[in-house]
Amino acid sequence: MATATTAPTVEDIRREAKERGIEFFFAQFVDMYARPSAKLVPVQNLDDLVTDGAGFAGFAAGEIGQVPSDPDIAAMPDLRSFTPVPWEPTLGRFACDIYVEGEEWPYDPRTILRRQLERAREKGFEFMMGLELEYFLVRQKEDGSIELADPLDTLEKPCYDLNGLTRNYEFLARVSRYVNGLGWGNYANDHEDANGQFEQNFTYTDALTSCDRAIFFRYMVHTLAEQYGRTATFMPKPFSHLTGNGCHFHMSLWDGDTNVFLDENDPRGMGLSETAYHFIGGLKKHAKAYIGVTAPTVNSYKRLRVGAPTSGATWSPVYITYGWNNRTQMLRIPGHGRVEDRTIDGSCNPYLAATVVLAAGLDGIENRIDPGDPNPGNLYEMSEDDLKRHGVELLPANLLDATRELEKDDVIRAALGRGRDEDYVDYFVRVKREEWTRYHERVTPWELTEYLTRF
Repeated sequence: MATATTAPTVEDIRREAKERGIEFFFAQFVDMYARPSAKLVPVQNLDDLVTDGAGFAGFAAGEIGQVPSDPDIAAMPDLRSFTPVPWEPTLGRFACDIYVEGEEWPYDPRTILRRQLERAREKGFEFMMGLELEYFLVRQKEDGSIELADPLDTLEKPCYDLNGLTRNYEFLARVSRYVNGLGWGNYANDHEDANGQFEQNFTYTDALTSCDRAIFFRYMVHTLAEQYGRTATFMPKPFSHLTGNGCHFHMSLWDGDTNVFLDENDPRGMGLSETAYHFIGGLKKHAKAYIGVTAPTVNSYKRLRVGAPTSGATWSPVYITYGWNNRTQMLRIPGHGRVEDRTIDGSCNPYLAATVVLAAGLDGIENRIDPGDPNPGNLYEMSEDDLKRHGVELLPANLLDATRELEKDDVIRAALGRGRDEDYVDYFVRVKREEWTRYHERVTPWELTEYLTRF
């Protein structure tokens, strides 16, 4: 059912906090990189928190569009996002929106998504999303390198490995219990395609809530892993030879209780409506640009590569195509009136990523963009000449090329909005190009191995 969660009142929160024995709240928000920042607020100050927010020096809190001379930001809690912290019964959390001097702050990722969701509602749509968050459990060695936390996880094809699940049962079961205790509906936990990699799924809901949950889930997995002497990472490609971490988005648009993507009489046999096909058309049209937001790091493009999907290699297609339940496509149609984008990765800011894919899809609906025919083939087996002959385009090969596509896409630019004296896209691109430059200027061990004695 596609209805936004009814907001509790302050008295509802106060009553629940008392019943649970909660003594403190985290007032939490994220920056461009989705890094969570927070203040710890005593429960006695709930009224002040709701009225005035928690104050921060924004420039110190990461990439949130502030300079040192700016006034403080105020993190205003969304009461609907109240989340008891399962492993600490005296603590609760709110996801917050950022305000500056009483006005919404246009560099706040959550605010950017809220504005785009409102635009969708004006057109009669509620954007529903489920996210599949993959992660590795590793240990960091003294020299800074990493190794798998489970030294026995050595199978060549470890996906769904029963023994790997068993050895990590205590950790995975604890996460699952907490997720279900929060009412999120954890329905599957599995060993993923790479050694040391796991995925724990929970039920889809409205996009804002899903993104709030994604932020908390990553925080929860990180925290619990530390308690077990491990490090959890959602980094897209922590190991050169293993599958990377995706954050696949499963998307649909709803009108009340009706999934407007679903059509059981679809002549193509994919169970999709005309609206869904136009949405796909928009995703394909803008994919080269929005990938800069949905795969937003240098490391992302080491996950996104052309190659065969052998276990321990890649399930991350770079081909801008769609097809029925076909994992070699960028867009998979797994049934039940939804579209899965498999190129989104674990480093994305879910609020920004949801904003750009929704904007792309809405553009497809508004302009009735034809997605073309679905691609039924195994794209990993097609040669470069075959791909060209079939008109299959590829995503940008690196972050620099992605930012070049991003900055010239007017639909994505409009969706991300305007800052004080620049579009958010220009701010985002500037930050990401600085990231690219830091990477590009660093001499790597590979270069020494390849070139040191050759020249």
